[in-house]
Amino acid sequence: MSVTHPQGIELGRDSAPFNLDSGADYARWRARKLDLAAPEDAPRPVPIAHLGRLDAAEKADLIGACRRGNFAIYQSDPGIPTSREALRDFGRQLGLENFDHHLWAPEEGIVALRREPGERRGDYIPYTDRAMKWHTDGYYNAPGAAVRGVIMHCVTPAAEGGGNGLLDPELVYIAVRDADPAYIEALMQPDVMSIPGNRLEPGVERPAVSGPVFSVDPVDGNLHMRYTARTRSIHWKNQSVTREAVAFLDALLTPPVEFATRVCLRAGEGIVCNNVLHNREAFTDGDGKGQQRLLWRARYRERIAGTSGWQNCSS
Repeated sequence: MSVTHPQGIELGRDSAPFNLDSGADYARWRARKLDLAAPEDAPRPVPIAHLGRLDAAEKADLIGACRRGNFAIYQSDPGIPTSREALRDFGRQLGLENFDHHLWAPEEGIVALRREPGERRGDYIPYTDRAMKWHTDGYYNAPGAAVRGVIMHCVTPAAEGGGNGLLDPELVYIAVRDADPAYIEALMQPDVMSIPGNRLEPGVERPAVSGPVFSVDPVDGNLHMRYTARTRSIHWKNQSVTREAVAFLDALLTPPVEFATRVCLRAGEGIVCNNVLHNREAFTDGDGKGQQRLLWRARYRERIAGTSGWQNCSS
């Protein structure tokens, strides 16, 4: 079974185990995935000597973590300043090449996330000190321009707060499908979640876009999740099964969230992931001349190299 987006983009969902008719494949994949998500396998930071020059062991550890849980936490030496060039090289070594460019992304693709009072971008939550609900990056992108890889690197932590929660979308898929496969069917509809158009700046408008929450890449068979827990400027398909599925997701992502990992990044630490669900706590910068929280974020159109194909969780 497959569905086609109105724009002609094939969203595909035949890949085992994400085919709802493939019970045996799903059962095998589910068992292995849950085994890898056991508490004793909680992710540990991967020490990195130099982001721009990964050695074979560092690269293998990062890719291995992403194969198991779709994200890795790394720890570089805070005494060695990280340049944007080093961060770009870090991404390239992991197969991350094509940046997702948006309004405030500079040409090199790496955005500075910090509190921006008094500026136009300060109207958007990532550029404030407010909490952010569970979401995947680029949920307002069209299905053919999905964000599949993300790097978040901490240059300077907040004086207080600012921690992130991380959650593998494949574990969310399991919880939803186990509750009711009809919820998965509803959340794979090509018009289930719509984001209205928005005038970002004079002369710059983002068009309205509709798409699924869960989709399967027809080329590599990877599961992709597009989601935000925001309630403003989000339109859900008006049908009872969709309302039930969205309510289930909301309850699932209400603390305490099973399998979620909390991390409060320190200087030199970061997250590289296949665009997993994440949130952010509110934070406080030092007053006046105190430290200001600064994260560099890069978003990519591709996944981390070596993590494609649902069979990856079995190795």
